[in-house]
Amino acid sequence: MSIFTGSGVALVTPFTHDKKVNFDMLEKLIEFQIDSHTDALIICGTTGEASTLSDEEQIETIRVAVSIARKRVPVLAGAGSNYTEHGIELCVDSEKAGVDGLMLVTPYYNKTSQRGLVEHYRLHAASVDLPIIIYNVPSRTGLNILPETAKALSQIDTVVGIKEASGNIVQIAEIAELCGDNLDIYAGNDDYIVPVMSLGGKGVISTAANVIPKQVHDMTTAYLSGDVKTARDIQLGMLGLVRGLFCDVNPVPIKAALNLMGYDVGGYRAPLFEMDGEHKAQLAQVMKNYGLIA
Repeated sequence: MSIFTGSGVALVTPFTHDKKVNFDMLEKLIEFQIDSHTDALIICGTTGEASTLSDEEQIETIRVAVSIARKRVPVLAGAGSNYTEHGIELCVDSEKAGVDGLMLVTPYYNKTSQRGLVEHYRLHAASVDLPIIIYNVPSRTGLNILPETAKALSQIDTVVGIKEASGNIVQIAEIAELCGDNLDIYAGNDDYIVPVMSLGGKGVISTAANVIPKQVHDMTTAYLSGDVKTARDIQLGMLGLVRGLFCDVNPVPIKAALNLMGYDVGGYRAPLFEMDGEHKAQLAQVMKNYGLIA
């Protein structure tokens, strides 16, 4: 039940200037991604500011994305929550909206035990027939999926992958060792895509792909076809840009970058705010260095 290999983009949610979801711009972003050969669309994840969308906005954004994509690429819905019943409701509604899979972040703030994690995901999996990618991002959630827990989760039939954003390459290696072919691993950070793929990873769920979709796709495709040198060169060449895209809290810089490129994705919902002048200048410079803006 693998959902995709290669480059999945964690797409931003564009807003109008009065902070409503901008569906016209969402269509432009999706067409840009598909034209650039992005392999999957991840809607309403962290980069998509799902935590500040109402449930109605979130499901409508997912539904519209599905209708725009028209099965040309898989669409995954971010549908996780720190309250299991709420997450299940989002999963069920996302399935009704026609998505191809789900990406479910670990419970945050109230968290849970490792045993509780397994039960949390087991209940989600029982509620829908969709393949699930679990999302490990302890810097945001305060909760880490340990390798042994990942192995237990991989035994659930519809848990097919993990987005690994722990930043711990040793942990990722241990997950690969324990889970083997039972769990697809996707890099969750743009600065170590090739290292994760060298451990058997299937690709990336990428923030940077919002602005450099072709390069991220080409990097993963090169690696999967055995051209390690090309993949490595693309990875190393994008590191300066990646640092700029994370000079402030995601998705603040990536939305600023898209605005600089002429995609009017609008601003942010509080508690996210505009970057300061120093960070704006830093971002603009790295984008110039990379050839994204003049």
